[in-house]
Parts: sequence; structure tokens; C-alpha cells
Amino acid sequence: MSNVDSAKKVLGELFLVGFNGYELSDDTAAFLSQAQIGGAILFSNNYDIPSQLAELTNQIQECRTTEFPLWIGVDHEGGRVQRFKKGFTKIPDAASIGATNSPKLAFEIAEIMAKELRTVGVNLNFVPVCDIASNPKNPVIGNRSFGANEDIVSKMASGFLRGHLVQGVQACVKHFPGHGDTNTDSHLALPKVDTSLEILKNRELKPFSKAFKSHCSMVMTAHILNPNIDPEFPATLSSKTIRELLRKEMRFSRVVVTDDMEMKAITDNFGTEDAPRLALEAGCDLLIYRSEAKARHAYEALIHALEAGKLSADVVIEAANRVKELKKDFFTQPYRPIQVTEVAQNVGTPEHLASVEKVPVHHR
Repeated sequence: MSNVDSAKKVLGELFLVGFNGYELSDDTAAFLSQAQIGGAILFSNNYDIPSQLAELTNQIQECRTTEFPLWIGVDHEGGRVQRFKKGFTKIPDAASIGATNSPKLAFEIAEIMAKELRTVGVNLNFVPVCDIASNPKNPVIGNRSFGANEDIVSKMASGFLRGHLVQGVQACVKHFPGHGDTNTDSHLALPKVDTSLEILKNRELKPFSKAFKSHCSMVMTAHILNPNIDPEFPATLSSKTIRELLRKEMRFSRVVVTDDMEMKAITDNFGTEDAPRLALEAGCDLLIYRSEAKARHAYEALIHALEAGKLSADVVIEAANRVKELKKDFFTQPYRPIQVTEVAQNVGTPEHLASVEKVPVHHR
């Protein structure tokens, strides 16, 4: 088998795909299994009640083509970013948790989040937010951050990370190299951060660095332009940011995930066909697409890029190996489907509610 054929065979491993509906359609199931997709990302439009979600994650895992499960990920931060609400414990926002100044409480709340997610078959949560709330005009981070200084964000993020890992849910710190000092929402446009590299290293990068020391194995990139790191490409598409700063300088060797590739910061500036190639070349290992149609389009574009010699097969194989290595390290038990009848007794329990009620609501 040629290198290109090998790359085409493992390309699907580099995708986390969203889709519509409370159950998996035959078309979606066919795409996940035939393209050997690495995982799915769920949103509120996939959620009705906990037992339905457990059945859905079982359906997703039936599409796996290797011994390892698919990643099933979600943004379940708490506060205004919590995709599963009805029936689940309502988690306070990060600002309120940070205001307690208790990493122990952050750990306890993260354990609750992870237990409930694992109960319904979700094995990946895109938390903790390691962004520092250094800009009060920031429209997208705000109370999603644990606080306005590096020390509190680092302590809380570390507790959050460990709470997830102890309960068997992979955590993914975000948004590297820091989305706290922006005044633009990257869902709508490309934010630019003119902060000097020295300040970034002494402030924004520290919570990430400390998370990596707490056995963090996944980091999500930000769709932001940092001209003092790379004047041309936003972090997600920047080899200066990922291969040089993150990998070489900060010695992060595990999996790099993009933020949603359908956000306008990317699509309006770099196109839907070039962007996934640029992200992989920059050093990303997993590409998130919130819709199946755009995921299929990107997958086909990458197949064509491989066949035309525009994308190196080695880049794809290297990323796939990194993702597979993490799956092998993380999924140490044989996969078992979720017992749907047992879900209700482990989600939204009085004990969980009592823990989160220790956190007073904080208005920042």
C-alpha cells in the first residue's frame, strides 16, 4: 500500500463530526463507519432526555471500526455553555467556581460533570477553559473564564482537569494560546490580539503549561490572530503557533484539536477547502465540524489534496498515530454499551445538586 493510500485509510480518524437529531440516521451511520471517522461532537439539538442520549451514544459506538471507541465529545462547561440541561445537574459558570478560590471544589464539581457524562456514554468534554478574563469587553469568554489572573485560572483548571480524568472522561483545555484578551467573537469574525509575546508567555500561556503538567492530553486551538506569533495565520492554521510554540517550546506532544472549523473566523477568511489542509499542516490532529455536510465536504477536499500531492501523506499519518496512541492510553477497558435503564439513577441526583449548591453565583 502506498503512503497516500495509507493516509486515505486513516484520514477519518482526524474528524469529530456533528449531526442533527436525537438518533443516528442511516446516512450518518454509514459515513461514520465507511470513512472510519474518529468521533462525534454533540450539541443541544441532539439532546432530549438522558436515556435518549445514552441510546444515541450507543448507536454512535456501533459505527466504530477499530477496537477503540469513537470519541463522543461535548461542550459541557457549565453556566451558559451546557448542551445537556433538562435532567442533568445545572453546573455553575466558571467565574462563580473561580470566585470560591477552592481547587478542591472545582475538582468535586468536575467529578460530577464527568460522572454524568460518562453515564450517558460521553467520553470527551471540551473543558476546562484556560482563558484568562483579562479583557472586560470580551464578548465570547467573560464568565466562561475562572478569573482575571493567571494564578486562579491555573489552579481551578488543574482541579477541573483532574476531576474529569479521575472519572474516566477525557478533558480538552481551550482556547490555545488564550482567547481572554479579545474583543471580537470568533464565531462571527477573526479576532486579532496585539499582546506582546512576552506578556503572552507570562500570562496567557501559563494555565496551559500547568495543565500539561497535570497530565492534560488534549488542547483546543483558538481561531485568533496573534501577529506577534504569526502575522499571517490564526492559531488553528499556524505552524508557528502549533509546531513551534506549542510542540517545540512548550513540549506538548499529545493531541491538538481545532475549534469548530465552521466558525466565520475560518470560513470567511480561508475557505472551506483550504482550511482543513492548512490546519493539519499547521500541526492539528483533530478537526471539529459541527455539521455533517461540512464534515463530508472537508473530508472529500482532503482526499483530493492527498491524491493531488497538495497534502503530505506523512502529515495525515502522523496525526492519526497521535490520536490512536491517545485512544490506546485512555480507553484501557474493553468497550461496553451503556445500560440505558441505569442512566436515570446517576444523572441529576440530589447528591450532585447539593455539591453544586456550595457555589454562590458570582457576578463579574
